[in-house]
This record gives sequence, structure tokens and C-alpha cells, in this order.
Amino acid sequence: MEEFEAYLISKKIDTRRFEAEEPELWGNWSKLFSNVHPNSFTQQKLFLINNIRRRFPLTENMETAPEVTILKPKPKPKFKVPVKPKNDGD
Repeated sequence: MEEFEAYLISKKIDTRRFEAEEPELWGNWSKLFSNVHPNSFTQQKLFLINNIRRRFPLTENMETAPEVTILKPKPKPKFKVPVKPKNDGD
């Protein structure tokens, strides 16, 4: 639950008002969020998140809100640098 609440705060949505006024929708989203990756959840609910953000804007100071860290994969190099063989005579 804390991860979902932190996610909503990162999307600038007031979780308390959202849960109080739309408990069924909040419960459904919370359940789905616990089963999928946050990026997948965002893609599935992108347009709905915008509507919810407009209805329940976060009015708290963003500095007091917990931060959500989503790990990004490190980019892989496009090519490998060839290794020079060592010469015994040098």
C-alpha cells in the first residue's frame, strides 16, 4: 500500500481524498499496482491518471512526500572495444 500511495504522490495526486471519495476505484488500482510494474501501470492508466490528478490535486508540500525510486536499466554499450594482445617481447 505504501508503494501505491508514494506512486500517487509522485503523480501529484492526493491519496487521502482519492481513497475517501473513490474507494472502489482506489482499491482496484491499488490491487493492480501491486501485481504489475509501476511503468506498466502508468501505461495502462495514463489517461485516467490525468483525470484523477485534476480531481484530486496534491496540495501538500512535495518535500515532505516520500520519494519513489524506479530503477532504470543501465544502457548497454553498442560495441566492444577490442583488447590489444600483450606481446612477450615488449
